[in-house]
Amino acid sequence: MNIFKKMSKQKVKCVGILTSGGDCPGLNAGIRAVCKVLINNNINIVGILDGFTGLVQNRVMHLGPRELSGLLTIGGTILGTSRNKPYRMPLDDGKYHDMTGAAIENYNRLGLDCLICLGGGGTQKNAYHLMKEGNINIITIPKTIDNDIYGTDLSIGYDTGYSIAAEAIDRLHTTASSHHRIMLVDIMGHNSGWLALSSGLASGADVILIPEIPYKLDIVLEALIKRKEHDKRFSIVVVAEGAKEFGNDEGSENYDKKQRKHKDKEKHAFIPHKKSESDVLADKIEKQIGIETRVTSLGYLQRGGIPTPTDRILATHLGITAGISILKGEFGIMVTYQNGKYSTIPLKEVAGKKKIVPMDDQLIISARNLDICLGD
Repeated sequence: MNIFKKMSKQKVKCVGILTSGGDCPGLNAGIRAVCKVLINNNINIVGILDGFTGLVQNRVMHLGPRELSGLLTIGGTILGTSRNKPYRMPLDDGKYHDMTGAAIENYNRLGLDCLICLGGGGTQKNAYHLMKEGNINIITIPKTIDNDIYGTDLSIGYDTGYSIAAEAIDRLHTTASSHHRIMLVDIMGHNSGWLALSSGLASGADVILIPEIPYKLDIVLEALIKRKEHDKRFSIVVVAEGAKEFGNDEGSENYDKKQRKHKDKEKHAFIPHKKSESDVLADKIEKQIGIETRVTSLGYLQRGGIPTPTDRILATHLGITAGISILKGEFGIMVTYQNGKYSTIPLKEVAGKKKIVPMDDQLIISARNLDICLGD
């Protein structure tokens, strides 16, 4: 029985779907869910390859029951992805061009009645740009292991991301203990500390440093020395990649934007590798308190592999919510999970915003109650 039959008057006949930004576990589960809802209502699905690049280049694939079979547990995205923006697309001449017009033209050429975009904060912004410029129907589904998308409590990939990070930190405990070391674990999270806080709290970290709280070196050192004085054989320090020392602007977002502009202008020039905050901090710790200190960067491991059951359920519910919204003729929205319920929020309220960790969040409160050093 088709439970959505009463909602749909078949105004929508063809829908496009793409994934954009970094990959993460749960994307395929989201694709599967929304496409199943639409296919059950006789709506054709066009899969757009490699994010907005595929839309600009008109590279697509058919998505039907056969293509969706077995997707629930598979990591990554069958559609491929890229970080390219429609209004700043790299072309063969080595320069960036505004290809917004081509993206909108291909939307119309494909006969799409709606475009579904699964992605993070940048994707929400790019989708809103296309919606405004082309007056086209768009619905977005939030995904990012950073969990920093405004307007939703959870994003696809976050549960898997911090579960993988927590397991990795668990494994470092034995090495740290055996060698009496301080282990710094570099965690993704350029603008927000959700991933570092969750994984650090779940794995019993002793120090957790996040972008929202610029840390003071003397406070971090004091916490580590205190552990040594209490005969603690090792320490685990979790560092979000966007963490920065108090008073040091080199870790700030403005500095990063400046670096990116420099890289764009000097694309083919050699640019020295900038040490991560974890590497810099490890050097300072070892020199100042004399304890062997090592850095482990989890890198892309955090967003690889199969999604957790929690992420599969989240992605499925978000996909279904997106499908129902399309059947109702509701566009210009992002589907969300807020306060235990699945709903939608206008895309214009999401685009260009970040959800950072508030100082009264339960993760912060719990860390302080457990005497975990947050660097302040």
